[in-house]
Amino acid sequence: MRGQVPIDTSPASGESAPWQDERLSPAQRAETLIPLMTLEEKIAQLVGVWVGADASGGGVAPHQSDMEGVEWSTVISQGLGQLTRPFGTAPVDPVAGARSLAASQAQIVATSRFGIPAQVHEECLTGFAAWRATVYPAPLSWGASFDPDLIEEMAGRIGRSMRAAGIHQGLAPVLDVTRDYRWGRTEETIGEDPYLVGTIGAAYVRGLESTGIVATLKHFAGYSVSRGGRNLAPVHMGRRELADVILPPFEMALRLGGSRSVMHSYAEIDGLPVAADESLLTGLLREEWGFAGTVVADYFAIRFLQKLHGLAAGASDAAGLALRAGIDVELPTVDTFGTPLIEAVKAGEVDEALIDRALRRVLTQKAEVGLLDEGWEPLPADVENLRLDDEASQDVALRLARQSVVLLRNTGGILPLAPGRRIALVGPLADDPMGMLGCYAFPAHVGPHPEHGLGLDIPSLREALGDLGGDLTYAPGCEITGDDTSGIAAAVAAAAEADVCVVAVGDRAGLFGRGTSGEGCDATDLRLPGVQAELVQAVLATGTPVVLVLLAGRPYALGAEVDAAAGIVYGFFPGQRGGQALAEVLTGAVNPSGRLPVSVLRDAAGLPSTYLSPMLGRRSDVSSVDPTPAFPFGHGLSYTTFEWSDADVAGGGTAWPVDGEVSVGVTVCNTGTRAGTEVVQLYLHDPVAQTTRPVVRLIGHLRVPLEPGESARATFTVPADVTSFTGVRGTRIVEPGDVELRFGRSSGEVTAALPLRLTGAEREVGHLRELQPLARMDRIAPEVTG
Repeated sequence: MRGQVPIDTSPASGESAPWQDERLSPAQRAETLIPLMTLEEKIAQLVGVWVGADASGGGVAPHQSDMEGVEWSTVISQGLGQLTRPFGTAPVDPVAGARSLAASQAQIVATSRFGIPAQVHEECLTGFAAWRATVYPAPLSWGASFDPDLIEEMAGRIGRSMRAAGIHQGLAPVLDVTRDYRWGRTEETIGEDPYLVGTIGAAYVRGLESTGIVATLKHFAGYSVSRGGRNLAPVHMGRRELADVILPPFEMALRLGGSRSVMHSYAEIDGLPVAADESLLTGLLREEWGFAGTVVADYFAIRFLQKLHGLAAGASDAAGLALRAGIDVELPTVDTFGTPLIEAVKAGEVDEALIDRALRRVLTQKAEVGLLDEGWEPLPADVENLRLDDEASQDVALRLARQSVVLLRNTGGILPLAPGRRIALVGPLADDPMGMLGCYAFPAHVGPHPEHGLGLDIPSLREALGDLGGDLTYAPGCEITGDDTSGIAAAVAAAAEADVCVVAVGDRAGLFGRGTSGEGCDATDLRLPGVQAELVQAVLATGTPVVLVLLAGRPYALGAEVDAAAGIVYGFFPGQRGGQALAEVLTGAVNPSGRLPVSVLRDAAGLPSTYLSPMLGRRSDVSSVDPTPAFPFGHGLSYTTFEWSDADVAGGGTAWPVDGEVSVGVTVCNTGTRAGTEVVQLYLHDPVAQTTRPVVRLIGHLRVPLEPGESARATFTVPADVTSFTGVRGTRIVEPGDVELRFGRSSGEVTAALPLRLTGAEREVGHLRELQPLARMDRIAPEVTG
């Protein structure tokens, strides 16, 4: 097709163009377009342009060409693939933003020979990343909830808000399994366990995709295993860790969620950047897993093949490497896929068939989301009533925040705080609304715009406790960062005069050094930032009972404070209603049910280590370093008590065919005086295997809400496939032999171990294996006595 002359594409009078014919499949509609397009028109569909919505509603923001180095009229002259973050670049009223986006789309349609609008994407990790949009809890809070249903409900609300504003694609969820808590993007991960990340991530995808928004899985793959926890640092891991820890959440989100897009990782794994890894982006993702959607570039990552990795001599080399690997769309703006790629194709350096391959996927997806329909309208319906933060969304945000707060310690029943007690509230996060927000929340991600404000009502912990009638004395004590200790004396004085002292410490989310947590905000160790640890120690020294509240994007090692604090509560950036949720937990209005999605270490200078460790990763006699966490993965307390009993295997046998399933169950009874929710966790222990295995790993979980005195039976029907792992030959196998299924309150507290034996011959399984057990809860009717 190189050098072809544009032809008349106008349909006959009264007829729709073939690519607009909704009787054809999306793939068929794409095929009718490709032969008609010039090289320049094809490549224009493979790039995005970063634009900000004009606050007046008039289209592209003023001086956008100065900001991004592109002239708007020139860049859309051949059509345009994507528009990047029109709402997420600067504060703009939602209605004006939607009108501005529609005006830009109208210009693109009018300029394109084929009248094809751009696909519009936005970030949506903690909600639609737009001014005045609801900010939900950060992903670590999703993991702490252990509640896929609620995450799916949240994602559905996010998707509907985006759809109403004219957005088609969301850059979420993040499915990286955290491996080193020092990594600043730990807050964006769902947790340290691949099964938890997979079940929660798949639920988010289902919710988003149910609204018509294309969910984009991030970051495929290996980004979180960076050396030293540094952002964009090299990744050195074996293919077994990649296959058994990093890839399963992506498999689950694709098969159980139905995601239609994947964003590749910035990582270079064993010397090969993912952006140039054909075996991963094409061989595994497409040929083995059967993925048919689009692969989009992480921002600027194709140019990074030249500038950061040294794989490409220039822009055209980088573009060719990315296309051959399997990347379809360059984001966030036109660069290597612009003039350099056009010239490379014309010079015979890049095969135009690669352009067609990517274009076919892009146009098919545009047809799926309605952008090739004859009746497509740029302005969403009922735009004047567009509201991105409504009561229903806030209700979901509050419910998730409540379920995600984790009570780690409660010595002597210090919590809930008794009415009438004098409370000293200290710490730099005690009266800071930003302490509730992760780095991909609009106010933190876009940066301060004092003239616009936060755009939302975000109560701080101090405000929320005050609203619940607490008798508070407040002293911040110190800042989140810095070495100023001058305020600690006032905090100590307040604590000494109180019945109990609540100390709120932790993080400020930001980007690239503008925070203590978030993208590019990596840590050298796991000590609390600044002089916050000194503040905590000084308050503990008063002898007043201390409740430590952490608002953070990573688990901080607390050292001696773990033992000295009477109460410890963790909130992983719980969103705009997080202050209320924390206050309700502290005062007992809400019974906590969150569980740790990451382990909380004891030693801040020790090697960060998740619970997914083989025996040599645990405490041993051959090292003086004890990696045992202060609080293990899955840990969390309640204000009521639960008794677990009668754990058994259905049928009473121990044989478990390698191609079969087994049902196990346990009875849970609320033996306390108030309603509460227990989280039943099911772990696999494989004592003898052909490769070293984690001592335990999560394979099932179920929330069990119970009234006082009520009991329920939690049952898991477990396919043998979930025991699979990568064997010595590099293939995934179900291996016969002895195993245990363990019911636990956490990874460190087993309530029952059920011995089983996998029987039969070693069995190889692949991508279509069973990925999760079937979990159910059946309430048990109380016994009727005479």
